[in-house]
Amino acid sequence: MNTAVLAFGNRLRRVPISVIIVSIIFLAIVLIAIFAPWLAPADPARQTLLARLKPPGFELRGVTYWFGTDDLGRDLLSRTMYGAGVSLSVAMLSVVVSSLVGVTLGMIAGWFRGKVEIVIMRLVDIMMSIPAILLAVLTVAVLGPGFLKLVLVLGLTRWPRYTRVAYAQTLQVANLPFIKASELAGAGAARILFHHILPNIAGPLLIVATAEFGLMILMEAGLSFLGLGIQPPAASWGSIMSVGRQYLERAWWIVAFPGVCLFLLVFSVNVLGDWLRDEIDPRSRAR
Repeated sequence: MNTAVLAFGNRLRRVPISVIIVSIIFLAIVLIAIFAPWLAPADPARQTLLARLKPPGFELRGVTYWFGTDDLGRDLLSRTMYGAGVSLSVAMLSVVVSSLVGVTLGMIAGWFRGKVEIVIMRLVDIMMSIPAILLAVLTVAVLGPGFLKLVLVLGLTRWPRYTRVAYAQTLQVANLPFIKASELAGAGAARILFHHILPNIAGPLLIVATAEFGLMILMEAGLSFLGLGIQPPAASWGSIMSVGRQYLERAWWIVAFPGVCLFLLVFSVNVLGDWLRDEIDPRSRAR
C-alpha cells in the first residue's frame, strides 16, 4: 500500500503545475455544469423586466445578480451555469458520435483493404475538403436547429479525422504476430478489430478525441451565436453572447462572462490534450 502511494506521489510531482491548474479549472466547470440546478441562484428562464441590463452586483428585492442581467432581466450567473452543461453535453455527445463512426470506418478500411479501403478513404478526402464549420452551418440550416440535431450534425461532420488515424494505426497493428495468430485461430473480423486492434490503437484516438472535444465546444458556441444551435429560452454560451453583442456598449457583461468561461474551458481542454499526448507518445516532446 505504501509503495503504491509513493509511486502515485512521485507521478503526481512530475505533472506540470500548469496542467494541475487547468485540471482544477476544467473540473470546476464540469461540477458547476452537473450541479447547476442546485447551485444556480435563480431560474435561468425567469424574466424580471425591472432588472433589465443591470450591471454585476445589482440587487433587487433581496436578490443579488452577481453577473448582472440580460435584456430580459434574467440572471446571467444562472444562465452561464446552465450554459456550461449545454456546451459540455453537446461536445461530449458529438465526440461519441463522430468517434464511433470514424473509428469503425477507419478500422474496416485498414483491415479489409481493397475496394472497401478505396471507397472509405476517398469519402474521407471529400469530407475533409469541405470546411467543417461551413458543412455544419449548411446542414443545420437544412435540418433546423435543436439539441439532438446539433449533436448529430457536429458528430457527422467530424468523423473523417478519426477515420484517418484509425486507418493508419490499423495498418500498423494488423501485421503484428498476435493479430496473425488470432486470425489463424479462427477469430472473426469483428472480434479481431474490436478485441485486439482497438485496444492497441486507443492511445492516438484518445488524443484526437481531446482535441476534437475543444473544437466541438467552439463549434457549438459558434452555431448558437449564429442562431443555428441551441434555441431560446435554453441557455447556451453562444446564444447568450449573440444577444449581448446588441448591447455591447451598455451591457458588456452579457458577452464578457460567458466569453471568459468559454475561453477557460477550451484552453483547459487544449492544455490537458497536449499533456496527454506527451504522456502517451513521449516522442512528441522531441518534435
